[in-house]
Amino acid sequence: MIEAIDLTKRCGDKTVVDSISFRAEPGTVTGFLGPNGAGKSTTMRMIVGLDRPTSGRVTVNGHSYVDSRAPLHEASALLDAKAVHPGRTARDHLRIIARTHGIPDRRVDEILDYAGLSSVARKKVGTFSLGMGQRVGIAAALLADPKVVILDEPVNGLDPEGVIWVRTLARDLAARGRTVLLSSHLMAEMAQTADRVIVLGRGRIIADAAMVDVLRGAGDPKTRVRSDDMARFARVLEAAGAAVTVESADTAVVDGPDSASIARMASTAGVILFEIAPVSTSLEEAFFALTDDTVEYRTTERPSR
Repeated sequence: MIEAIDLTKRCGDKTVVDSISFRAEPGTVTGFLGPNGAGKSTTMRMIVGLDRPTSGRVTVNGHSYVDSRAPLHEASALLDAKAVHPGRTARDHLRIIARTHGIPDRRVDEILDYAGLSSVARKKVGTFSLGMGQRVGIAAALLADPKVVILDEPVNGLDPEGVIWVRTLARDLAARGRTVLLSSHLMAEMAQTADRVIVLGRGRIIADAAMVDVLRGAGDPKTRVRSDDMARFARVLEAAGAAVTVESADTAVVDGPDSASIARMASTAGVILFEIAPVSTSLEEAFFALTDDTVEYRTTERPSR
């Protein structure tokens, strides 16, 4: 388990992480989200002792990570897949890590095979593509079979098969009682993987809830409606105060009344409905709704010449 209590990190006069408290628990994939500059990477670095908190504390399995006698068995992380000597082979890189904890070479070979790297195990990492480098980083994080796994943007550069592999990996680790903290900018993938979501904005926690609750709280429910008299029914709905977005001649999305109310209005108006179904809120929509006021690096229109 990871537990942060009033965790704060200041760099000069800037507060990067501002007194945050949270828990990532065993058996759960916890998604870690936030705009660029929100403090996610700094928080993950503090968890594994690469950055020292200005105040507050963070523990891994009940104690400070840096006090662990065999830290890689407690927690392991993929924070920067490029942090590998380019002249080393993938196998040698893992063997060097393994030697620090008495891990046998057979485990190195097992993990190389699991990560899809057996065929390139004796090639230099500096020749690898971005996606293959990510696989090396993930393999290193799994090498000691840690109780806690932290993955920062693990699907960056991976092909579709690799993305599915990481999703399955995270779910499997959680099913085996591991604590998984997963950061990604791919919202659709996060929605399929995480059980719980922690959202940071300018160093502060702005959401910490189950995925279903984050999606449910993203906005008013919307309903997709199909009818052969959509134009007239849209006027009926708007007269009742609903917001109607017409998608095609026979389809519209209704914002406001629930499905039962829409059905009653259709019956009263003598309108036949072919379809009435809730429109799911995406994690991307929920993310933007939560973080709109905390985006530090916002794009603008292309400057004129």
